[in-house]
Amino acid sequence: MTDYKFEGWMGLDAESAKGNMVWQEYEPKPWEETDVDIKVTNSGICGSDLHTLRSGWGQTPYPCVVGHEIVGVAVRVGSKAEGGIKVGDVVGVGAQSDSCLGRDGPCNECSHDAENYCTKVINTYASVHRNGGKGYGGYGLYHRCPSHFVIKIPDGLAPEYAAPMLCGGVTVYSPLRHFGAGPGKKVAVAGVGGLGHFAVLFAKALGADEVVGISRKASKKQEALDLGCDDYIATEDDKDWGKHNARRFDLIISTISSEKMPLSSYIDTLRLDGTLVQVGAPEGPVPLNIFSIIPGRRRIAGSGIGSPKEIREMFQLAVDKKIKPWVEKRPMKDANQAIVDLEDGKARFRYVLQN
Repeated sequence: MTDYKFEGWMGLDAESAKGNMVWQEYEPKPWEETDVDIKVTNSGICGSDLHTLRSGWGQTPYPCVVGHEIVGVAVRVGSKAEGGIKVGDVVGVGAQSDSCLGRDGPCNECSHDAENYCTKVINTYASVHRNGGKGYGGYGLYHRCPSHFVIKIPDGLAPEYAAPMLCGGVTVYSPLRHFGAGPGKKVAVAGVGGLGHFAVLFAKALGADEVVGISRKASKKQEALDLGCDDYIATEDDKDWGKHNARRFDLIISTISSEKMPLSSYIDTLRLDGTLVQVGAPEGPVPLNIFSIIPGRRRIAGSGIGSPKEIREMFQLAVDKKIKPWVEKRPMKDANQAIVDLEDGKARFRYVLQN
């Protein structure tokens, strides 16, 4: 028993995505001695929250508390917890709550610091834990998580900056590192929004020679340049932008989650052996002209969130390079209005709920 209650903003059906979440008490996953209880101070709002609330990626197991960019204070630490976490530590939890961790025999992914690609991933919310308990997210007062996926927040990184990095940040940091965004490379970021603005910040921090933002509207150009972009492409202003930027980039990070994305035009801008990494997750199929890949020996890759090791690396880079994401703090009590504002495109570039 604890002397605190697990309460949060509950999505009861698909209408909850329209700002109709309800504040309710709920029962967290049954306690295990490998767990950590966290008193939530900050919870980033991610586009995934909206997809889940409206069952955009498949039927959501309502009721559901979303939020997987969680930062807070450890208030209960199990006797078998990993990572040296102590009561009072400032810690965070991203989009993943558990994996097989080799419990069922050797797992290639978990044994190579790629737990986020384990075939038995358990998401932070809208999922069922190994002990049968349901996972609830961070739009609330407390969160319970297996300690392997609880990350200490380093000194020098503000909690409101750390929170959106736990999903939004690492979702682009991981492919930037994996595919070599560094000195000598030219990187484009398709979609300069919540995810894309992190991609710009991290690509610059990793030392890419050129970072270029790609979005539909010219109105975002100054924001992109203020973030650190060296150039900006407004696709609505130039119908032949793909041809005009042919073979320009080594790497493209696409954060676009619309089925109408101009995928073939993105690929046209890749150099020989260039790679487009898709991290945005559309709710439907995306058309692709295969002949945009064959010339130039180009690749399309996918990438999903990041491992605990990558999150720690990303946090250290953020401290070392003094990276400051663009966030707007919103009171936890205003969560319903905040998700409506996010859907309306008002965020510049991430909302973070605060208790």
